Amino acid sequence: MTSGLDPTEVYDGSITVRLLDDQTGTETVTCSSYEEAIEVVKENHYSVTVAKITDRDDDDDVVFTSADMDIDNWESIWRQEKLRQSVNVDEYDCPYDSVSCFADDLCVQCKIDKVQDQH
Repeated sequence: MTSGLDPTEVYDGSITVRLLDDQTGTETVTCSSYEEAIEVVKENHYSVTVAKITDRDDDDDVVFTSADMDIDNWESIWRQEKLRQSVNVDEYDCPYDSVSCFADDLCVQCKIDKVQDQH
């Protein structure tokens, strides 16, 4: 277990909000964090046709679009995922080299070994 929490998110200015409007065109806002991007979307999503959050780290992948989801729902999911990533998990080396084997979620072989060791 680590002694402290590592950051679950690093800001490098690669987060962009694109506000697309049928009449005025596209406005691009560079943001320093997802929190800032969420606020920009919340402030503008009723006045534009579509608001998108993109991340250049992922080759300009669109991580949010108001055409598909409400920003409040997306923010809630994003916060849950951020918390999930910050949880510390005890290191565990599976003797069977299973990539899905963790101290709190053992693979089948390790579960069998644990039961055999108890008897």
